[in-house]
Amino acid sequence: MRRAGFLAGAVLTAALLLAALLSLVWTPWPPEQIDMARRLAPPSPAHWLGCDQLGRDVLSRLMAGARSAWLVGLVAVGIGLLAGTALGLVAAARPGPVEALILRAADLGYAFPALLLAILLAAALGPGMTVAMAAIGLHAVPSFARLVNGSAKSWWARDFVLAARVAGQGRASITLRHVLPQLLPLLIVQGTTSFALAILAEAGLSYLGLGTQPPQASWGRLLAEAQTLMFEAPQLALAPGIAITLAVLGLNLLGDGLRDRLDPKEQPR
Repeated sequence: MRRAGFLAGAVLTAALLLAALLSLVWTPWPPEQIDMARRLAPPSPAHWLGCDQLGRDVLSRLMAGARSAWLVGLVAVGIGLLAGTALGLVAAARPGPVEALILRAADLGYAFPALLLAILLAAALGPGMTVAMAAIGLHAVPSFARLVNGSAKSWWARDFVLAARVAGQGRASITLRHVLPQLLPLLIVQGTTSFALAILAEAGLSYLGLGTQPPQASWGRLLAEAQTLMFEAPQLALAPGIAITLAVLGLNLLGDGLRDRLDPKEQPR
């Protein structure tokens, strides 16, 4: 069952990534092309998922939305991974006041959810994809920092690290040469899980009008535009809703499978 889940997650993630990459060079129809003569056209051989209220091809916009979701997810997780890992490593290497300051700052970060950060940033900079990236990324920093700090502290107590300290290696050298490589499996798993949350958060922010702005396609924006047409054209809401569900499910299954393979404690005995 674990192997099947991992394979299913890998297939779903690869399919959505392929759709996002393919949308860079080809879509069945131009995603932003308006044709009122095709307004709310049902699914057909020419338009597999039908057309929206402006006559735009739903499948094309779904592929373009996958591109937006992956872009926001990559940047946001990158912000959280780089900043959070750096802070967590510094806190583990400098127990005492430095560690306490970083951990208290992480606790403070938990008090500002991604939605609140997005509202604050949108008020200052205006809504857009950049705001979604920054809000989701900053919200991920405390999680990475605490996770890395807790795991790194356990590695600092290992014999090979103590031997490096006795040999005269500095804290920075020990962190980069001995501690950080041990954390890579953990960071890969956490990054995969955080990616799923980032896609979900991007869809939520776009649904509220704080994320990706029209005419650029976004899964959350597609849901917002389709909410008044649920009975007239239910496929307009079902298509992005299923896409979000499959993306989050695939990344979570992939993350669970990677944890089983990369974490020695999860290996069967």
